[in-house]
Amino acid sequence: MFIMEGSWVTLVLSSFLMTIVLLLLVRRGKFLYALRKVPYPPALPIIGNAYQLCCSPEEAFKKMIKWGRELGDIHLIWVGMRPFIFLYNAEAIQPLLSSSIHIDKSLEYKYLRPWLGTGLVTSSGNKWHFRRKLLTPTFHSGLLEVYLKTTIREAEILISCLKKEIDKPAFDIVPYIKRATLDIICDSSMGCNVNAQTNFKNEYVQAVNTLASISQRRFLNVWMSLDPIFKLTSWGQKHDHVLRVTHEFVNKIIAERKEEWKAKKYENCNVQFNKHRALLDLLLELSQDGKVLTDDDIRDEVNTFMFAGHDTTANSVSWILYVLGRHPQYQEKILNEYYEVTKEKKLTLDLLSKLTWLEACIKECWRIYPVVPLIARQIYHPITILGHNIPIGSTVVVNSFLLHRDPRYFPDPDAYKPERFLPNGLKYPSYAFLPFSAGSRNCIGSKYAIMMVKVLSLFVLKNFHVISLDAEDQLRFISELVLHNANGLRLKITPRKQETDVIILQCMHSNKKC
Repeated sequence: MFIMEGSWVTLVLSSFLMTIVLLLLVRRGKFLYALRKVPYPPALPIIGNAYQLCCSPEEAFKKMIKWGRELGDIHLIWVGMRPFIFLYNAEAIQPLLSSSIHIDKSLEYKYLRPWLGTGLVTSSGNKWHFRRKLLTPTFHSGLLEVYLKTTIREAEILISCLKKEIDKPAFDIVPYIKRATLDIICDSSMGCNVNAQTNFKNEYVQAVNTLASISQRRFLNVWMSLDPIFKLTSWGQKHDHVLRVTHEFVNKIIAERKEEWKAKKYENCNVQFNKHRALLDLLLELSQDGKVLTDDDIRDEVNTFMFAGHDTTANSVSWILYVLGRHPQYQEKILNEYYEVTKEKKLTLDLLSKLTWLEACIKECWRIYPVVPLIARQIYHPITILGHNIPIGSTVVVNSFLLHRDPRYFPDPDAYKPERFLPNGLKYPSYAFLPFSAGSRNCIGSKYAIMMVKVLSLFVLKNFHVISLDAEDQLRFISELVLHNANGLRLKITPRKQETDVIILQCMHSNKKC
């Protein structure tokens, strides 16, 4: 009797397991059937194209560009059992980025969570909607005027640091710009100055750079994406160490600022902080003593602002100086307009907005060298793109490097032609050019970033003639979260004799002989 009962239990459990397996196979079959018409490069069973991506970041990016050009407007890459669906044209991208439903970042953003927690970059759903609505007013024009003063101050320090590179055969501009943007963002986000431009050994500065580098590298490294393996590597151990350094530093700043707030409130219970120097002050006000935002929430947003702000802006300015070093005639157009518009007046946001040549040169650089070349979304709801029903569980990737080279909207797409972005330049669809993404999940700090980029680029051009030493065909692209060149961006600078240059530029503008 006992044996018979055991046999029945075994039979029931076996049937149950077989049913589960069958259901999973049917589900997987439906998933694969939905993607049957989406082209992909030759792949192996189980591991897909992962073996082709186990190479240097430079080679991996080359392969993605090659596959995109060969396979057309939509294709996929299998990384293990996961499909990454790549899009390259405005018509395909619009239904994805314009959606208020498909706002979840790809699963790879989990690598940033130990550092950024659930700040704006990594959060989703109701929490993201709430935070976005809460933080949007913090980027008003009055606050940007305050940030402008900080940016000008650090731009002046940048110029003094660059003077030691005058007339040297070559130097990499990227570290200089990174340190400048780190100082600007630190002051804007926390109201403290870490002096990254003059104190290279600052522990927090080194920790932020290391965290950004390691977190970004995990996006493309198949093996480092697995936490158990990552934790055993030297990368994983270093990551945990610098993570503690950054959290301790930010926690200390938050605690000190909260004490300052308590002291001021004790002195005057009706005190109002109308002019804020830093994002941290705004977050403390919005927190309502922890009822709306906890200390961890505040730290997440401060760290997010630091991460999203300094590295992207630094790479943006570096690429801009590179392209202007390759096309020096536009340096003169920018300065000619600058001296005509400002007439030696104090630089303001209004004056910056009138520099059409500067803005056109910046936008054309963003088109050719997009700071964030890949924008990824995880699909949790059905969506149809170019006639394909994209199944739940897919990851859709917008490759803006190829999107911005669509010859339908940007003729001679590989050529640097800032005239495209002058007020009467080319017309193109809104989703054909995405320097700050698009839709509800676009960059909340885009106006702030544009201001920083303009000021830093302008200050360098005002003080130096810039020459880029590497031709376009010598560039070696690496796509992490931002677009790098493997060897940095090598420049040569010579001092610009400002008084003489002003006279020459004014003569050029008035067509007089000098």
